[in-house]
Amino acid sequence: MEIIDQNGMILLWLTIAFGFFMAWGVGANDVANAMGTSVGAGALTIKQAVMIAAVFEFAGAYLAGGQVTSTIRRGIIDPILFTETPELLVYGMIASLLAAGIWLLIASLNGWPVSTTHTIVGAIVGFGAVGISVDAVSWGRVGTIVLSWLTSPLCAGILSFILFRSVQILILDTDEPFKRAKKYIPYYMFMVGFVMSMVTFLKGLSHVGLDLSILQSSLYSVLIGLVVVAIGVTLQSKIIVDEYADRDFHYASVEKVFAVLMIFTACGMAFAHGSNDVANAIGPLAAVNSVIMSGGQISSSAPIPVWILFLGGAGIATGLIMYGHKVIATIGKGITHLTPSRGFAAELAAGTTVVLASATGMPISTTHTLVGAVLGVGFARGIAAINLNVIRTIFISWVITLPAGAFLAILIFYILRGVFG
Repeated sequence: MEIIDQNGMILLWLTIAFGFFMAWGVGANDVANAMGTSVGAGALTIKQAVMIAAVFEFAGAYLAGGQVTSTIRRGIIDPILFTETPELLVYGMIASLLAAGIWLLIASLNGWPVSTTHTIVGAIVGFGAVGISVDAVSWGRVGTIVLSWLTSPLCAGILSFILFRSVQILILDTDEPFKRAKKYIPYYMFMVGFVMSMVTFLKGLSHVGLDLSILQSSLYSVLIGLVVVAIGVTLQSKIIVDEYADRDFHYASVEKVFAVLMIFTACGMAFAHGSNDVANAIGPLAAVNSVIMSGGQISSSAPIPVWILFLGGAGIATGLIMYGHKVIATIGKGITHLTPSRGFAAELAAGTTVVLASATGMPISTTHTLVGAVLGVGFARGIAAINLNVIRTIFISWVITLPAGAFLAILIFYILRGVFG
């Protein structure tokens, strides 16, 4: 308690600085890969992607991110173990943020789409197991999270494969693809609006005081889906057949219709990402703020101040603007050639998987989910359509991420303990 009383504000300002740095890394790496499919497919420019990400990432974090944030704060290690030594929890959370920020900076400089969830969970497990004790870590919870890192890309890959095959059967492999696109794409638009809304209403809004029944959630989601369809149909009605472009690429006009659809899937993906991965930056910050503001008291639950959400949102937007282009290039162009129709299938599959995970409080990897979805689209076109060298590099960076986060966090934890006592 004495250390918290003497150095509380210094430790809080360190946490704020490193929390912003971690959020910067989320923007430079994770938001970039979330937007990479839209930019790589040519549906959005970098500037448009940044604007969509800024709005919908914040909305996802605030409206549907509460359950994942609680998992990052208290689901991996038990805060009650730190009742007598709250400063150790503070050191550990600061170390985790700085360790994750450093690794994300290294990965972003190299264009590796690594997992921020992997990084922060590895960091918290590292300082908990080595810095405190092996018993401090909730290994059952960690095992469930690790299992989700395997199942989420698999689920997203299967979903995107099915979605793109439906696009091929209903639209692309027909005699009149443009006409069929205008007929069937509104149904896909409704799916985007309904799925994102339904899961958010059912599971994501309880912490802001809005509890809806399944029937109420269904009705509101249907209405939102219809609004999305109305806006989308209005936009696609302005698209006409471009015979000159179709001579070079048979589906050029069709892809313009899908580009409209990708605006909605990009919004959905940004919302889904915000609901899951913003917790990686603000979860540890919320934990430290709670301990210091209470004078060293450990609470099993604490509200997240609005300023922490704004800090996370600002850091994410800054990281995306400054360094997002490298990871966007890897996701959008490196794995397989993306067009708006392929990008749509990948984004909707990944977004659906991530929002479902957020609803259950499971901090899955958005990176793994999206890469799995892009692979699913690639497999729908045949194994030759996938750049296996890029996949190999991505996989190696994934394997290194968790131990890198753990090692850096342990090192920084002991430095903080040596400096402050």
